[in-house]
Amino acid sequence: MEVKINREIREYSEKVFFGLSMRQCICSVLAAAAAVALYFLLRPRLGLEITSWACILGAAPFAVIGFVRYHGMPAEKFLWVWFRSEVLEPRYFTFKPVNLYYELLRADTRVNKKEAGKKNDEEH
Repeated sequence: MEVKINREIREYSEKVFFGLSMRQCICSVLAAAAAVALYFLLRPRLGLEITSWACILGAAPFAVIGFVRYHGMPAEKFLWVWFRSEVLEPRYFTFKPVNLYYELLRADTRVNKKEAGKKNDEEH
C-alpha cells in the first residue's frame, strides 16, 4: 500500500468524487444546472446555436470559481483581494526625487551667487 503525500501539505485536497474535490464537485453541479436551465429557457426563443453559446457562457463562471486558482488563492479570495486593493484601499505612489546634497547647500549657493553678483557690479 502506498500513500501519496504532497510536498507542500497546504496543497492537499481530499478527492471526493471522480478525483474532484468537494469544491469542484459542487461547482460542477452548479455549472451543469445553470447550463440546463439556460437551455430550457432560451431554446424556444433563440434557436440552438445561440442557446448553446449562452449555456457555455452561463456555466463558465461556476467552472472558474471551482477549478481556477490564482497565486494559490481560490476565486472568492482573489476577488476579495482585488476588490480591497482596487476599490477600498487604492494607493498611488509617486516618486519625487530629492537631491539631499543640493538641499543642504542651497543656502550657501544663494549667498555665493549674491556675493559673485556684487563683485561683478563693483568691477564694471
